[in-house]
Amino acid sequence: MVRPGGSGRSFKECRDSAAAYLRQRGIADAKTDAWLLMEYAANIDRSFYYMHMYEEMPEEDREDYRNLVIRRGEHVPAQYLTGEAWFYGRSFRVNPDVLIPRQDTEVLVEEALKRIIPGMRILDLCTGSGCILLTILKEASVSGVGTDISPAALRMAELNRKRLKAKAGWIESDLFEKVGGRFDMILSNPPYIAAGVIPELDPEVRDHEPRQALDGGEDGLDFYRRIVREAPEYLKPGGWLCLEIGYDQGESLRSLLREAGFSSVEIIKDLAGLDRVAAGCLGPAPDQKE
Repeated sequence: MVRPGGSGRSFKECRDSAAAYLRQRGIADAKTDAWLLMEYAANIDRSFYYMHMYEEMPEEDREDYRNLVIRRGEHVPAQYLTGEAWFYGRSFRVNPDVLIPRQDTEVLVEEALKRIIPGMRILDLCTGSGCILLTILKEASVSGVGTDISPAALRMAELNRKRLKAKAGWIESDLFEKVGGRFDMILSNPPYIAAGVIPELDPEVRDHEPRQALDGGEDGLDFYRRIVREAPEYLKPGGWLCLEIGYDQGESLRSLLREAGFSSVEIIKDLAGLDRVAAGCLGPAPDQKE
């Protein structure tokens, strides 16, 4: 059986044996993760690696690397091991208190930016790491507030706010519970996985990401029902509600939004052609950016 750090001592030998070890344990991106963990453990970049790949990896770094590879082989997400995830071209700090930002969620950011007018005030429900709100604050001239029921998640969001030097406020709140005022746009990537499906998820998600950020109730729509029902009280006329959704939830969200009085309802697909975002306007829609 391949050892996680290998019997070799060079950077290349350690990386190759780590990749083989991870493949044996069913890690889909074994080669990539072997590199990411080496980069983190040895504090090196690719230029250094290719210039020194046949040199001996320092013993302390080698031991750190071995331990990280073992944990990755246990399906602990690489992002939790390094404490970092990339989203919309920026680095965000993450830990098991927050969901790992994913490329799918960038579709929500893109759709929000299409509808944003400078000066808008944004509310991000279930903010987690803060990646959605903070990205929009860095990309557009708007202000915003994020809410989450988890104080630990909000601590991570604040850490990311400081790292990105963004101006955002945070509210510990169960959706709208402690929110005041009205907003030009409300965003959310809420829990939307049906409770019965969670045991079938990949172990990286099922066993390590926070369940309260995944579980959307029996049919996955519990949070959408609450958000869509309550959002009109917190949106200005012409304000937008934009939600990340599951691949099979488009028609359900279209109905929920229309029944709640939203207009210009759209279900937007991701690059794989799957339903990914639901958007609707409260009242007549203002002119959108091209």
